Amino acid sequence: MLAGLDIIFLTLSTAEFIIGMLGNAFIGLVNCSEWVKNRKISLADFILICLAISRIAQLLVSWFESFMMGLSPLFFSTYKLAKSITLLWRITHHLATWFSTCLSIFYLLKIAQFSHSLFLWLRWRMNRVVLAILVFSLFFLLFDFLMLETFNDLFSNVDAMDESNLTLYIYESKTFYVKTLILLSFSYIIPIILSLTSLLLLFLSLVKHIRNLQLNSMGSRDSSTQAHKKAIKMVMSFLFLFTVHFFSIQLSNWMFFLFWNKKITKFIMLAVYVFPSSHSLILILGNSKLRQTALKVLWHLKSSLKREKPNSSLSIDFPESFQ
Repeated sequence: MLAGLDIIFLTLSTAEFIIGMLGNAFIGLVNCSEWVKNRKISLADFILICLAISRIAQLLVSWFESFMMGLSPLFFSTYKLAKSITLLWRITHHLATWFSTCLSIFYLLKIAQFSHSLFLWLRWRMNRVVLAILVFSLFFLLFDFLMLETFNDLFSNVDAMDESNLTLYIYESKTFYVKTLILLSFSYIIPIILSLTSLLLLFLSLVKHIRNLQLNSMGSRDSSTQAHKKAIKMVMSFLFLFTVHFFSIQLSNWMFFLFWNKKITKFIMLAVYVFPSSHSLILILGNSKLRQTALKVLWHLKSSLKREKPNSSLSIDFPESFQ
C-alpha cells in the first residue's frame, strides 16, 4: 500500500505533467499550424516548436520515472531499465535546456538595445549565432554519452546488492562518483550560464529603456512603457524559474545516487519538473500570438459549454474584444 507521502508525490507529479503537456502541446500545435498555413516559419517559432517537442518528451520520461519512484522504488536497482531511463532523461533534458538557451539568446539579440560593437555584430548574424549554438550543443550531447557510460560502470555494480554492501560500495567509490558527476554537470553549466547571462542583460536593457522613457516625460501610462514593464515581469519570472531549476538539478544529481530511497529525494525531483511545466505558461502569456489564440480557445470552450448547459452557472471573464 502506498504511504501518504507517496500519494502526495504521485499527485503532484501528475499535476505537473498535465500542466506541462497542455502548455507545450498548445505551443507546438499553434506554431506548427502557422507553419503549414504560411509555408514559412520564423526563427523564434522554430525554436519554440523544437523546445515544445523536447519538453513533451522530457515530461513523459519524468512522469514515468516519478511513477517508478512512487510505486516501485526497487526499479532503480534494475540496471538495464534504470540505464535506459537515465539515458532518455539526459537526452531530453539536454535538448530542452539548449533550446531554452537558444530562445533566451534570441530574445536578447532581438529585444535588447546595446550599442557595443560585439552585440551589434551578433545581432546582424542572429540566425547563424543560434545555428552555431545548436551545433555546439551536439558536441556536448556526445560528451554526455561518454560520461554516462563511465557513470553506468559505477551504477551497474549496484544491481543485486544488499543494503550493507551497497553502503560499503558507495563509500569506496565516492571519489570516482564525484569526479564523474562533476564532468556530467559541466555540460549543463555552460547553457545555464549562457541563459542567465542573456536574461540578465535583457533585464538591464529593459530597465534602462524604461528609465529613458520616463526621463523623456512620456508618462508611466504610455503603452510602450507598460509593454516593457510587462516584459520585465516575464523575464524576472523566467530568471527565477531558471535559477530554481538549476539548483534543483544540481541538488538532485548529488543526492539521488546516495539517497535514492529517501523521501526528500522525490520532492527534490518535483522541483526539477516545475520548470518545463510552468515555463510553457510564461511563454504563452508573453507571446501575443499564443496569448490571443489561448483566449480564443477559452472563448469557444465557454460558448460550447453554454450550448450544452444553458442553465449552468459557469462564468469566465474574458477581454471585451472576445465578447
